[in-house]
Amino acid sequence: MKKFLTFAFFVLAVLLVLTSCNKQPEKLYVYNWANYIPQEVVQSFEEEYNCDVVYDFYSSNEEMYAKLKAGGTGYDIIFPSADYAQIMINENMLEKLDKAKVPNLSNIEQSSLMKMSYDINQQYCLPYMIGSTGLAVNTKYVKEYDHSWTIFERSDLKGKMSLLDDMRETLGAALKFLGYSVNTVKEAELEQAKQLVLKWKENILKFDGLSNAKNYANSEYYVIHGYGDSIFLELDEEMLKNTDYFIPKEGGTLWIDNMVMLKNSKHKELAYKFMNYIYEPKIYAQISDYVQLPSINIPAREFVTVQPMYKEGELDNCELIMDLGKDIELYNKVWQEIRMQN
Repeated sequence: MKKFLTFAFFVLAVLLVLTSCNKQPEKLYVYNWANYIPQEVVQSFEEEYNCDVVYDFYSSNEEMYAKLKAGGTGYDIIFPSADYAQIMINENMLEKLDKAKVPNLSNIEQSSLMKMSYDINQQYCLPYMIGSTGLAVNTKYVKEYDHSWTIFERSDLKGKMSLLDDMRETLGAALKFLGYSVNTVKEAELEQAKQLVLKWKENILKFDGLSNAKNYANSEYYVIHGYGDSIFLELDEEMLKNTDYFIPKEGGTLWIDNMVMLKNSKHKELAYKFMNYIYEPKIYAQISDYVQLPSINIPAREFVTVQPMYKEGELDNCELIMDLGKDIELYNKVWQEIRMQN
């Protein structure tokens, strides 16, 4: 009997070891913008929580949303901009958050949270980064210029400039220049914006959203309209010295990219840990340095080592792009007319 019990315990011990060996780390599925988080941050999270993060990337909100609506499931955390976060809330795609599980949310400054008019109490969305779309000028070739959208009226730079191939961003720039809201649904104001963009179009090489940063880096463009973090990632030290990136004095669009959890997430507890980890001061400082954007995480500012491309106060004259519902057709019509006209 004693031998039998000893053998039984031995078998049980072997089974426990085998079970432990076969247990796979939990996986977290994240869908985010390309070049928007340092790989070191993802790796350190995996090590701290003994998990694997499966990271997929998208280049536009439209691409992300279309994939999800077409049945792309399995993701836990997505990073939509404000207008698409608003759409996803309205379509009941997002999990209502238990903010008690993200205590580091208290690190985020209140002024940034108050900008989230689409989810003012952060029931579904937690802010990741806040910024604006600006202009980069190669000062090696462009010596004199104003920090203004009027640079696109300069015929001496014809063929050496590009505007974003993004309806809301480019029309938003024209609307802000004219003193209107980037979310206007007034046809007369949109018509004026259309005429202004057509005037700018005469001097640009093309509307470019995919390769504008690379083409600027190799000096095909001297002036581009774009996202600063995407532009700076393409520049070598020499180009960085010769680049002036700014938000035009007339203002521009404001964007807020958010961390949200999909309603059908299968790894909710790990997703909460990831969101909270992002808000750790030293971790957020790493991310802020990587994308060169102002830190909205107050204690993280102590650990930031890279000068952001602009200061947060420069965003005061920028306006958040919002979902327009059915009125977006007004913009689609105007944008199609701009693209069709030679």
